Amino acid sequence: MTLQPIGDNVVLKITEKKKEEKTSSGLILLNSGTQQSLRTDIGEVIAVGEGRMLNNGQLLPLTAKVGQEVLYNKYAGTEIVVDSEKYLILKETDLLAVVK
Repeated sequence: MTLQPIGDNVVLKITEKKKEEKTSSGLILLNSGTQQSLRTDIGEVIAVGEGRMLNNGQLLPLTAKVGQEVLYNKYAGTEIVVDSEKYLILKETDLLAVVK
């Protein structure tokens, strides 16, 4: 299945990474909390829509580009699973920064 976003939507591929916590004595504790606590808020842009329609009828192209690694709003978008890979579909306005 191929995901092609519509309008000003962006598709991100997200990867869950286990977060570690280190105690003052040096012990490393793996976070085995909820799925939400393991979310990294960083994803790779794999597809972008054609742009956002302005009130005057002009199409404003998106600034996000395929292949960029971005930081996104933690509570934004809709998470889906396709072929055991996790993806997030969200509006470009929910992207906070490009990771360089």
